[in-house]
Amino acid sequence: MFDWLQNFADWLVYSVFNIGENTHLGTSVNFFVFDTLKILILLFVIVFLMGIVNAYFPVERLKDYLNKKKLFGFEYLFASIFGAITPFCSCSSVPLFIGFVQGGIPLGVTFSFLITSPLVNEVAVAMFLGLFGFKATLVYTVSGIMLGTIGGWLLGKFNLEPLLSEWVRNILNNKKQPENFTLEKRTFFQRIPEISRGAWDIVKGVVIYVIIGIAIGAAMHGYVPENFFNQYLGAGEWWTVPLAVILAVPMYSNAAGIVPVIQVFVAKGVPLGTAIAFMMATVGLSIPEATLLKKVMSIKLIAIFFGVVTLCIILSGYLFNITLS
Repeated sequence: MFDWLQNFADWLVYSVFNIGENTHLGTSVNFFVFDTLKILILLFVIVFLMGIVNAYFPVERLKDYLNKKKLFGFEYLFASIFGAITPFCSCSSVPLFIGFVQGGIPLGVTFSFLITSPLVNEVAVAMFLGLFGFKATLVYTVSGIMLGTIGGWLLGKFNLEPLLSEWVRNILNNKKQPENFTLEKRTFFQRIPEISRGAWDIVKGVVIYVIIGIAIGAAMHGYVPENFFNQYLGAGEWWTVPLAVILAVPMYSNAAGIVPVIQVFVAKGVPLGTAIAFMMATVGLSIPEATLLKKVMSIKLIAIFFGVVTLCIILSGYLFNITLS
């Protein structure tokens, strides 16, 4: 599918730039050119398609739907799916978390959205598709949605509302009755300019992270020895997945920055499931995210939230390694 792009990268790096094909620099620059162009193309296409979905099913409509319908447990799944198709990182998910709770959505359902939103989105899907192929992308997407569904359901069973921060509880005490949502009536073709602008805005917002992430991945791809990561995380021992998750917690990156690095981990011998668990923990379990959540949760609630999500990510890592081996 992207052979023409690889041929272009080869021509640009080895003929135009005249960098040796078998050198560390040549390998790194070729990796950078090819992956940057491929990911940006996929990114715009998938973000545009998700923009169409969001245009007809915005967050206000989801809140209205969840408030009115008795869904017999499927509300966790719907909230998780919506978290996957909306372009929010953990920092922008916090205001939505407040909006969901204020709108009367149960806390467990809101957690389903909060868990999935930074883990799975169109940016991550586009990059996964370009770097790992369809099967790995499908397993990653479905497992991320199920992680949010199960994690939200578990957290919903703990009666955690008293552990919300005093600021959020004050908001809830003064909340207004939710208004009925009415979708603006416009034709599909009337929406295309707005959807295109939204897609371009998202791409512009993450392009620097894509470039930095691919640059780091390119340097690692060209210069890091083949068995460097495999020595610690690729041995197939039971403790490699929990170790990957623990190592990821002090870090912070969005999907655009970390996925290219994960590609290099896999190329250097780390099992794909272990690498994905590292990515999920980096995106969804970081110390910076805990700092953001302190505004809306008590320390105890943050610890419970992180504990449940950590357990789900570790189990997902083992499942990935079994499914994708």
